[in-house]
Amino acid sequence: MAAWLQDVEDLTLKGQINVPYTWSVGEVGSRFLVALRDEEKILGNRCPSCNTVYVPPRKNCGSCFKDIDDNQWAELGPEGVVTAFTIVRYDYPLQPAKAPFAYAIIKLDGADVGFVHLIRQGLEKLRNGVRVKALFKEERTGHILDIDSFVLLEA
Repeated sequence: MAAWLQDVEDLTLKGQINVPYTWSVGEVGSRFLVALRDEEKILGNRCPSCNTVYVPPRKNCGSCFKDIDDNQWAELGPEGVVTAFTIVRYDYPLQPAKAPFAYAIIKLDGADVGFVHLIRQGLEKLRNGVRVKALFKEERTGHILDIDSFVLLEA
């Protein structure tokens, strides 16, 4: 160690940096978001090789790595099953909703994989395996949160 470093005091500055950014979701993501916005439809797509149905849709299959072409779209129903969840009980500025709410992995009817979305009501009855249905916002903008949340169908 250099002699001059012995007299230097360590300095630590703790903080957060705000890094706003935007990016394109591409053709596949755009078609998915436009269908949410304009038609209140949830689209997925099917791998032509292994038949896995993805929602949100993908450009390439995560199982067999094949390209998913534009002829493989599938309209999925608004209902599905919760396969995992966590309940958020504390507010944080970057969360998409005010606590309490749940992040849930929801496997929609007709899909082979689940996707993450919100459940805002019925948290005391939330369990793996419970059926849920998408609740769309009245005013939609082409965002995943055009689905306001999912609501429990079972008591």
